[in-house]
Amino acid sequence: MHAWPASEVPALPGQGLPLRIHDTAAGCTREVVPQDGTARLYVCGITPYDATHLGHAATYNAFDLVQRVWKDAGHDVLYVQNVTDVDDPLLARAVETGQDWTVLAERETALFREDMTALRMLPPAHYIGAVESIPWIVPLVKKLLASGAAYEVDGDIYFSVESDPRFGQVSGLSREEMIPVFAERGGDPDRPGKKHPLDALLWLSARPGEPAWDTELGHGRPGWHIECVAIALEFLGMSFDIQGGGSDLSFPHHEMGASHAQVASGNHPYARAYVHAGMVALDGHKMSKSRGNLVFVSTLRREGVDPAAIRLALLAHHYRSDWEWTKGDLDRAVERLARWRAAVSRPDGPSAEALLAEVRAALAEDLDAPAALAAVDRWAAQQAETGGTEIGAPGLVSRTVDALLGVAL
Repeated sequence: MHAWPASEVPALPGQGLPLRIHDTAAGCTREVVPQDGTARLYVCGITPYDATHLGHAATYNAFDLVQRVWKDAGHDVLYVQNVTDVDDPLLARAVETGQDWTVLAERETALFREDMTALRMLPPAHYIGAVESIPWIVPLVKKLLASGAAYEVDGDIYFSVESDPRFGQVSGLSREEMIPVFAERGGDPDRPGKKHPLDALLWLSARPGEPAWDTELGHGRPGWHIECVAIALEFLGMSFDIQGGGSDLSFPHHEMGASHAQVASGNHPYARAYVHAGMVALDGHKMSKSRGNLVFVSTLRREGVDPAAIRLALLAHHYRSDWEWTKGDLDRAVERLARWRAAVSRPDGPSAEALLAEVRAALAEDLDAPAALAAVDRWAAQQAETGGTEIGAPGLVSRTVDALLGVAL
């Protein structure tokens, strides 16, 4: 599966700062410095239906900033993202709408690529579908079965959470707290025959009318969590730098994935840091496919909204915060974009070196994009009020905003 084209990242003078970012597992903000010069990042991708809503966009915007900070600090970045192109919600939507599930998945994935391109999100080096990952999933599940960490229930295969003594260290939830969340987010704690209510599905045997593949595990398809593990291990290996996604993935998805990988490999940790973006709400509720309260990037683009304004609207909120989308977010972003573009349209202006340092410092400290926007606002206000005499300063501001914030002026 191919990703989307990369926009050029302008070169900036000097070098950026090391990234400090909030690690869910550690419960604090800490420095994450790649160990071998190459930063390794895995971000969980979409299940391709109802793409791309602003909750999606906010999450991928956060990890785009991670890439940009790392690149500015002189690191190569190896970024991997998946597409869950076979899963229960996708199949249910296909049945509901009378579409072939493969056609639905391909169309929504294509739309996602278009939106990511428009928003100038840097693409992953490897963009991999769940179906593509089956050849890597099968040997992993076989290994877990052989070690006793997995078992069968009526032809399905489950992972035993009791096989990982570190289970729970990613989310920090107690077993009692986990069970209702597990049920809400795709788990089946009440299924008879399981050893523990939290044991997670690794392989689903074929169901009538559903897609399935012939493998050494039988005729079936993979579970959700093992898909990402197989892809991450194939392209990044154990102990990669950041596992990322929305905050709703910390449990069960990232918790289960860490346990699957650690038990299968015998090594720890799966990821050196777990980073989660906040949720975006609309009309008082988190944007969700099940509720249908979604604002789509593609809809805004069709209405003539500049993608740079959409991105500025996202950047105005700290990536870890939960927030509610309103028309005011977009209005303020459109106005800010116009002010910035007017400010950089002149050949000279106030010195931009201090601004570059401010933006670098803000983003290096847990991706504080609102602080970075405020710094550019101050420079633009000074340009409008008193101007400046430094030739080329507006050009440096424009390159700074493009390289570090992904906004083309």
